[in-house]
Amino acid sequence: MSTRELYVQDPGDSRWTVPATGAARFTWEAMYPGEKNGSGRDRLLALYQKGKDKQWDAATRIDWDLEVDPKDPLGTPDESLSLYGTPHWDRMTERDRGDLRQHYAAWQFSQFLHGEQGAMVCAARIVESVPDLDAKFYSATQTMDEARHAEIYARFLKDKIGMLYPVNDSLKALLDDTLADSRWDMPYLGMQVLIEGLALAAFGMIRDTTTRPLPKRILAYVMQDEARHVAFGRMALRDYYRQLTDVELREREEFVIEGCHLMRDRLRGTEVLENFGIPPAEAAEFTERSEFLRLFRKLLFSRIVPCVKDIGLWGPRLQRAYLDLGVFDLGDANLDLLMAQDEELAEQLDAERFAAEESARTAEVADAIARGAAGD
Repeated sequence: MSTRELYVQDPGDSRWTVPATGAARFTWEAMYPGEKNGSGRDRLLALYQKGKDKQWDAATRIDWDLEVDPKDPLGTPDESLSLYGTPHWDRMTERDRGDLRQHYAAWQFSQFLHGEQGAMVCAARIVESVPDLDAKFYSATQTMDEARHAEIYARFLKDKIGMLYPVNDSLKALLDDTLADSRWDMPYLGMQVLIEGLALAAFGMIRDTTTRPLPKRILAYVMQDEARHVAFGRMALRDYYRQLTDVELREREEFVIEGCHLMRDRLRGTEVLENFGIPPAEAAEFTERSEFLRLFRKLLFSRIVPCVKDIGLWGPRLQRAYLDLGVFDLGDANLDLLMAQDEELAEQLDAERFAAEESARTAEVADAIARGAAGD
């Protein structure tokens, strides 16, 4: 079956073309893994080595035989649905509620899928346009990571949920702005700070609340990769932004402000409610009233705000914007600790799986020995 047939809404043309400008940059100033030159750039080469070491195969690391109920793919509390507690919810049958859970999960993971394809394209653009070879090396490993993530989300949506949603207009607009800009640092800022920062927070919230093993493992393994990507973006942009003028820094802060408002105000899943016959204005009102979604929208910035502050974009206007959004206090979050926890959780899930498989093999051997001794 074609994936296109699984879209709830017509996604339009199967190809979206973003006109790109900017230069492809080559460099003859070569650094290679293991080289130390005292400039601090060896940190990026170490990250490149880690990126190579941590490559994995989605077909074998993830147990795709794990069952998923399409009508409750995540097992998260119904309170997380913006329709919960409304008269619409009260009138729904259990079958209707199962359909709603399926649609919400399909919408969320579809946006993850579209974002990962955008990340893959942005990483490839960075390989092309970034002036330093060490950054090109790392971005090449990230391009592979993002391809793997897109593969995983596409398979989960197609095989386990059986439904997809088109890319959200706001996400599409931010991807368009990020890719169309000719400045080489903008794919870093738009993708690795804004879009991936927001995605990481969304991944983490679902990872920590789902009761289903398959989505939990998928999100944990993807977040393990993303921890490296954010570290890379921070290193590269922090070094580069120290060299920019105040005017250039303000331009990038304006981009961040616009992108944050775009994501906060419009990435809410109202498309799902509209599919259930709820008018757009009423759907938007329900999302505004939802206590869970209000918390969720704040937590979406838990990875973005400290990263923006760390790379040196922290002017008065940006600070005021974060105060207005109610997320200014997140600037003091320990981003390194969050990323370390992301990596540790993925390793822990691997260890649990290997221990369970070893225990099963031991039991099989013991059973075979017992049968042999009994003469079976």
